[in-house]
Amino acid sequence: MAKKILIIEDNRDLARLLKSHLQDLAFQVDLVFDGISGMVRADSDHYDLVILDLMLPGLDGVEICQRLRRKSSYVPILMLTAKSSEMDRVVGLEVGADDYVTKPFSIRELLARVKAIFRRVDELKDGAKEDFQAVIRTGVLVIDPIKRSAHIAGRLMDLTAKEFDLLLHFARNPGKVYTRSQLLDIVWGYGYEGYEHTVNSHINRLRAKIEKDPAHPVYVLTVWGVGYKFIETEILKEHR
Repeated sequence: MAKKILIIEDNRDLARLLKSHLQDLAFQVDLVFDGISGMVRADSDHYDLVILDLMLPGLDGVEICQRLRRKSSYVPILMLTAKSSEMDRVVGLEVGADDYVTKPFSIRELLARVKAIFRRVDELKDGAKEDFQAVIRTGVLVIDPIKRSAHIAGRLMDLTAKEFDLLLHFARNPGKVYTRSQLLDIVWGYGYEGYEHTVNSHINRLRAKIEKDPAHPVYVLTVWGVGYKFIETEILKEHR
């Protein structure tokens, strides 16, 4: 079945150009030209990817992204913007966009980003890779990759998409030390060099949610002068 893509973009010429090229790759594509209609469409149908403009009439891309991330089902988001300032790029990362393209961009680059997102999603869904689907337990922390949920002592944690991705990656690799640059590349993908402070802010928020005392973390530890690692402890994996 062809993957379904929703484009929410108020530049109609650009939206139609993107639709044409994506259809050439056998994707099914729907277009919406304002934020409110885009949110309604995203809520009423299932999409494999949302290509989302940051600046939209009615409801902006940041609010749409935040609302999508509060839903129980996960949809990848590729954010577009005409702005190029560092703050705008960071906003896209902070609210949970899976990737980010700044206008003007080449169609080839955007198509490459779309393909990369689908590759990552397909890897997670690949039933042959049981380890990627296993529920992870360590102490009172339980992480379910399929449901994209994390519980502490039975209490569901309210994690953003990237906070969950960070936690899951750490838990799959206990004791392994990662630099901020490595975490950017692994969790956010290529194209975010120089945004290491984004990792710091996500780590701080993640600790605030999962640690009993964020100032003295038990799970996500700082390795001074290097980066971060997950506690070296017994990890139990329950395969489905």
